[in-house]
Amino acid sequence: MRSNIEKVGIIGAGQMGNGIAHVCALAGYDVFLNDVSLDRIKSGLATINGNLARQVTKKLITEDDRQSALGRIHPAEWLDALRDCDLVIESASEKEELKRKIFTELCPHLKADAIIGSNTSSISITRLASGTDRPERFIGIHFMNPVPLMDLVELIRGIATADSTFETTKAFVSKLGKTIAVAEDFPAFIVNRILLPMINEAIYTLYEGVGTVEAIDTAMKLGANHPMGPLQLADFIGLDTCLSVMQVLHEGLADTKYRPCPLLVKYVEAGWLGRKTQRGFYDYRGEKPVPTR
Repeated sequence: MRSNIEKVGIIGAGQMGNGIAHVCALAGYDVFLNDVSLDRIKSGLATINGNLARQVTKKLITEDDRQSALGRIHPAEWLDALRDCDLVIESASEKEELKRKIFTELCPHLKADAIIGSNTSSISITRLASGTDRPERFIGIHFMNPVPLMDLVELIRGIATADSTFETTKAFVSKLGKTIAVAEDFPAFIVNRILLPMINEAIYTLYEGVGTVEAIDTAMKLGANHPMGPLQLADFIGLDTCLSVMQVLHEGLADTKYRPCPLLVKYVEAGWLGRKTQRGFYDYRGEKPVPTR
């Protein structure tokens, strides 16, 4: 088992994946960014470039840092391009079948001692690992969104995860400058086990007419000192992701308190998924967000 990581593969160039690529490249790792099409990879690279430029403007990094980081990120159109990676982090949508399919296709391309990490926010690491050829070299590495700004990473061991895998991953995350919270492998881990039921309860509060979108968000911002209201946060996370996590909690823990709010289900069915689709609990198509309810 390798004790150090040098080359990192990332599967998924979306919001989470490009953020992970960003912080890995800044920390000095060679990054190989993969997605289903070259266009998606290019879009991810454009986002990284913009976010790095913003950090230069804010004097958080230098222009040299930005250029060096960009030079370390390589488009990886095919999974075969990840063959030399010491660690591959999967950051696809929060759908178990999709993640399992990716791991089945990925494993034959990897070195025997490569570690696989999943950025899942809720799904069992033990179960995901069981579908690979290396459950002892499989671990949950859950970054928070937006990755370049958030300090926390949850590390989750599956039942088969080896100590050496855990220690190697811990050293890798520390080198990114992130703080580690170790979570047990139970549905939604720590952050989402607490956060998503709160968001779901805020949606029930709206559904039952206790308060409007604006009243609920204002109440939690000013009454609980939260930096953003729960409905605004739901839109930021993506209502489809919120629903996926609540479904994992509801199915995994079989407790009615985790039942997804019917209003959340309705918004997702309408395709109103929040910021990424321009409509969720707020409509983002105008100059400033307007509540949709």
